[in-house]
Amino acid sequence: MIRNKLKILLPIAVVVVAILAGRAIISSKPEAQRMAPPVVPLSVDATRLVKTDYQVMVTADGTVRPRTTSTLIPQVPGRVIQVSPSFREGGFFERGDVLLRIEPRDFELALASAEAQVAQASAAMEQELALAEVVKGDWESLGKKAPDLGLRKPQIAAARAALLSAQAQLERARTDLDRTKIRAPYAGRVLEQNVDIGQFVSVGTMLAKIYAIDYVEIRLPLSNRQLEYVQLPERYRNDGNVTNQEGPAVTIEAVVGRTTYSWEGRIVRAEGSIDTQSRQLYVVAQVDDPYSRGPQGRPPLRIGQFVQARIHGKILEEVIVIPRPALREGGEVLLVDEEGILRRRLVSVLWSDADQVVVDDSLSEGEILAVTSLSVSASGSPVVATVDGEVLNAGSNPGAGPTPRAAPAVTN
Repeated sequence: MIRNKLKILLPIAVVVVAILAGRAIISSKPEAQRMAPPVVPLSVDATRLVKTDYQVMVTADGTVRPRTTSTLIPQVPGRVIQVSPSFREGGFFERGDVLLRIEPRDFELALASAEAQVAQASAAMEQELALAEVVKGDWESLGKKAPDLGLRKPQIAAARAALLSAQAQLERARTDLDRTKIRAPYAGRVLEQNVDIGQFVSVGTMLAKIYAIDYVEIRLPLSNRQLEYVQLPERYRNDGNVTNQEGPAVTIEAVVGRTTYSWEGRIVRAEGSIDTQSRQLYVVAQVDDPYSRGPQGRPPLRIGQFVQARIHGKILEEVIVIPRPALREGGEVLLVDEEGILRRRLVSVLWSDADQVVVDDSLSEGEILAVTSLSVSASGSPVVATVDGEVLNAGSNPGAGPTPRAAPAVTN
């Protein structure tokens, strides 16, 4: 009986002893020590800030247009009997060149008739003068003064008026004959040809559209922000058409195929009003002699061509210029202090373009600017900065391990 009880109680006792022993072992385990992970400084590229003078370049887009466009219209009717080889669309001509001729026969006959009328009126005038001299002599032989009617003064006045009228008709006939030759009013180019040889034209018929080629103009829109940095050649009421200064230089660029060509010009005037829709002021750039053969086979600057202008603006003196990627979201930059720690700072931007940003005295000369693409959340982190090939030590950190490169972050 006892043996049967031992068979039951002995396994239970072994299990209880094992449970108690396990609890004792677990309760007496040693505490694990917690260790802070080493702070690894980032490696960044940086630049030391220096003050410099900066030339502002204002960019704007525009379209080339001629300075003068004219419509050729005949002043006399007739059939076109001759056309100049340059009287073709795209043809060049000089001032005074005969572009086309209208049949002059009718006008030559009118000129001959007018010359005959002048001769006839002149003869009548001479006859009246001669008669007046005869009458005057007769009265003087009688010892009396001849009356005005006796001296044929009314007849002489009528003859003089007829002569003047005949001379005017002669001048008109000469002018009409000269107008059968359509001459170029200036050096230019044919934009549109509307008539050709053999056509009959009347007064008011549009012969062609032409434009001047001595220079071209480009109308450029400038925002209020851009106007702050461009010295415009303003005109004032008391000065008439005289500007207060010479306009700024401008470089015109155009892409032809895969090549970018440039022309030098100047801003010559500003328009009198601001566009009510865009709130921009249009200025006019002038490029002289745009159709001359340029360097390296540069093509002519064509009418209607889309171009980009870079206007030479004001020179900002003693300013800090930083790379555009160095400006972070919210107008902040990251600086490396003397202890090798990143510090963010809000800056005031004077001017910016696609590549550079000009800031005022919110940055000082000699400070170190981080140019590696980092998030502004990296502020306060230790870094190893490479400035002009020289590696600057990071802030003191005994547990610092190897220096990894900073991973690119998305910035503005």
